[in-house]
Amino acid sequence: MIQELHRVIELIEGEWRSTRVLVVGDVMLDRYIWGDVERISPEAPVPIVRAIHQNERPGGAANVAMNIAGLGAQAAVFGFCGEDADRAALEKCLREAGVEPRMTAVAGHPTIAKLRVLGGKQQMLRLDMEQTDGYPAEAYIALVAGLEAALSSADVVVLSDYAKGVLTEEVCRGVIEAARRRGVPVLVDPKQRSFERYRGATTICPNLGELSAAVGVPVRELDALLTAGQRLAVELGLECLTATLSEKGIAVLREHSKLIAPAAARQVFDVSGAGDTVIAALALAVANGLEMETAVQLANVAAGIVVGKVGTVPVTRDELLTSLMPEIELEAQEKVLSLDHLKVRASAWRSAGQSIVFTNGCFDLLHMGHITLLEQARREGDRLVVAINSDASARDLKGPGRPIVGQRERAGILAALAAVDAVIIFDEPTPLRLIEGLRPEVIVKGGDYREETVVGAKEVRSWGGRVKIVPTAEGFSTTSLIAKAATRGFEDAAQQAGKPAPTAH
Repeated sequence: MIQELHRVIELIEGEWRSTRVLVVGDVMLDRYIWGDVERISPEAPVPIVRAIHQNERPGGAANVAMNIAGLGAQAAVFGFCGEDADRAALEKCLREAGVEPRMTAVAGHPTIAKLRVLGGKQQMLRLDMEQTDGYPAEAYIALVAGLEAALSSADVVVLSDYAKGVLTEEVCRGVIEAARRRGVPVLVDPKQRSFERYRGATTICPNLGELSAAVGVPVRELDALLTAGQRLAVELGLECLTATLSEKGIAVLREHSKLIAPAAARQVFDVSGAGDTVIAALALAVANGLEMETAVQLANVAAGIVVGKVGTVPVTRDELLTSLMPEIELEAQEKVLSLDHLKVRASAWRSAGQSIVFTNGCFDLLHMGHITLLEQARREGDRLVVAINSDASARDLKGPGRPIVGQRERAGILAALAAVDAVIIFDEPTPLRLIEGLRPEVIVKGGDYREETVVGAKEVRSWGGRVKIVPTAEGFSTTSLIAKAATRGFEDAAQQAGKPAPTAH
């Protein structure tokens, strides 16, 4: 079980939103052509891929920034690009994901792009468009100047080295020194044979092959390799060295300690970008004060998600929270949720292929009409979410004296019903904000509504959902129950006084 799990959940749902990460390194554009292979070419012994669709995604250091943004934090990415159409495509992808592109355009150099052709889930070909013979001195000067200006508002820096020429020894040392002067941690994903240029970083995160090349110990001699990693951490002045061990997990290597956090078991489709996901999760955890021994366990969970995807696809905040949820048995039993918690629960349900039904109301003095509505609503999908008006919202809607039952008690009663999977309280006059945030597949209302008067009807239809009007149980309403109770109160008082009961209006 992940240590300090509740603190981790609080960070993901709270502080991560305001965490600012600077990612520096080799940015690139990843293109994918997806198709089917049915025969071999008559022109050469190669498969013919019949293209079905294609897409493009930020890669390299840009994918680290995409993971940061996907996890709910703020990211800016620095690197070199060309003055070409690929630069425009890359910047467009980044901005749409909420990443700030701070790339320096270099004349005469293309934006690094990689084209992958896949037949089914099998990669058939990769074509690289790049020029790595070095960049002009003025490009490095502009890059470092932009970085130093941005450091004043940064919480953490990631050096994402793909050995394409951005992270020279001078750039690495300059960035690390400037960041450490300001107390900003620096995490490095290395690609150089020697780690000397990363001296003074907070941590370096090599895989086994990279660590083996750096210390000269074969991968098969794991214990000796990790011991050499401990010595290297001391030699380079690191707080620790964080080595990814493939299916074995992640090791945190310090001078006098060694911890291996086991990997989260997942079906692996594609390891592309898994290292980017690990360092993104580590950066956010470290920036928010988590110990590295806790941070690597969180990174393991994030990596376990991304290897289950095909291609360079970043992990998202909701996916990470969903994966952590099985660890919280008590919270999994709770039904009265905030919107953030509800969205995480909804993500877990949808991951299991389940549909969500939504209904709302005051549900004051729960009666048979309410029960009938809820049971009918539950039949329209796999999970039922009930939104109830807060006390203030109900009072605005129903008038003074209402609700009779407080919001916490109403929510608790509804949560106790087997037909109800989650309850959420809202303060607004309508639940439209909840509907837009949850995006249910079905909205259910009682027979006293018409579809065109249902709040959220237009929105749910826009994402392919539907509205269901179910018959109202005749003779049941909270207003009539209150009137009946008042009448009986008059009757009881009259009987005690020996007088006829007044007529209730």
